[in-house]
Amino acid sequence: MKKRVIATMLAGAMVLSMTACGGSGNESSNTQTSTNTESDTASDTGSDAEAETESAPAAEPTGPVELVVTTTFAGEDTNAQNYKDAVAEWEAATGNTVVDTSATSNEAFKARVVTDFETGSEPDVLFFFNGADSNSFVEAGKVVPIDEIRAVYPEYAANMNDDLMPASLVDNKIYAVTANGYWEAMFFNAEILEEAGVSRPGADYTMDQFKEDCEKIKAAGYTPIAAALGNVPHYWWEFAIFNNQSPDTHLEIPENIDDTNGQAWIAGMNDIKELYELGYFPENTLSATDDETFAMFTDGKAAFLIDGSWKVGGIVGACQSDPADPSTLDTEKLDKFDVTYVPGKGDRKASDLIGGLSSGYFITRKAWEDPEKQAAVVSFVEYMTSDTVIPRFAKFGESALKNAPELDESEFTSLQVKAMDMIGGATSLTAAVQDLFQGDCRVSTFDGMPEIVTGRVAAEDAVAEGLDTYYNQ
Repeated sequence: MKKRVIATMLAGAMVLSMTACGGSGNESSNTQTSTNTESDTASDTGSDAEAETESAPAAEPTGPVELVVTTTFAGEDTNAQNYKDAVAEWEAATGNTVVDTSATSNEAFKARVVTDFETGSEPDVLFFFNGADSNSFVEAGKVVPIDEIRAVYPEYAANMNDDLMPASLVDNKIYAVTANGYWEAMFFNAEILEEAGVSRPGADYTMDQFKEDCEKIKAAGYTPIAAALGNVPHYWWEFAIFNNQSPDTHLEIPENIDDTNGQAWIAGMNDIKELYELGYFPENTLSATDDETFAMFTDGKAAFLIDGSWKVGGIVGACQSDPADPSTLDTEKLDKFDVTYVPGKGDRKASDLIGGLSSGYFITRKAWEDPEKQAAVVSFVEYMTSDTVIPRFAKFGESALKNAPELDESEFTSLQVKAMDMIGGATSLTAAVQDLFQGDCRVSTFDGMPEIVTGRVAAEDAVAEGLDTYYNQ
């Protein structure tokens, strides 16, 4: 069976649909991209972009160059190996080399990237988040908008649907060529559910049903929810708030704790507190690391795990005797794992997911204005976002390709196929509000989650502190 995943944006939310259209399109050049400066496709880039490119003319490199590239394709990320393979192919085709400074995406990594730009140590190419995380270096003019690049290289990202590539929150220009999207959902261990007498949850799963199931799982001697609330409460924070709003309102930051959205945020924090008081999280949830609670899940000690699409690779790796060798996969163990929708509440259906095309490849101003590197960075991004490479990364996610190729399910693991089926039934895809609510404003509810769930700090006070920081930072 073959499927195609295409993302469509509607009123700020992306809705996934499964279709069966025809495949493949343009391939990027592997060695050197065109240096034409005039094209009908660049005619609408505007005088500002044309003026800027006068100081950065297309240049022919005198020999192989070395590019510094930073991405999030590292650690348990499903696409870490795909990235390494694609880089090796581009290096072999062009004679250029890549210095890879990739790292697992977390708050420390985000801070490192921002610091690199502030200190002039930014890479030549950056695979990073399109939202508020990139605001600082967009505002500082440290990355190059796509329309400026197209004024020199008209075919740059021509295989992408511009309407599906998110624009910067700073100036509404597109800076990053998106590679693949993400989604957040709920993984579960079907064997534990069966032993506890719990039915597999589906698209109509509610929080009330979830709590009933957690009680059964707890009685059967298992931990219902794998989560480190003292380390990474992010996913529960996101969905608890979402469950008290809707896809139409989720991306609205409350003005204060007394408005409708403010009350929804408070209700979300208290919903997590209730689950904690009911004993559904690990006993050490306030002191454990995310790695430790993830291991509880993959070791068959916990039933549910809310996380992102990138965790598919981690689960598959945990089912291999050698995490680096796919041939060692224990398929029987992997078949115990499944993925479904986070239980819904109120106006949010369980099948309303958090996700989107959140990340892409930025070309930095420093590399763009280097005559030795300009053509190489363009070539690199074009190859990494070509019609032949993107499908390796998008797989059971979504992409902005105009001509997304068909996917052959026989090439995927059982968990990846289950993920494709789950995505196919999604009713909406809404971006994460925490990506808009950045920095110190999240401390009171992220770092402060242990204080909230233990009752030492009222949810109202924690949310109020975060909003005060957000509007005054």
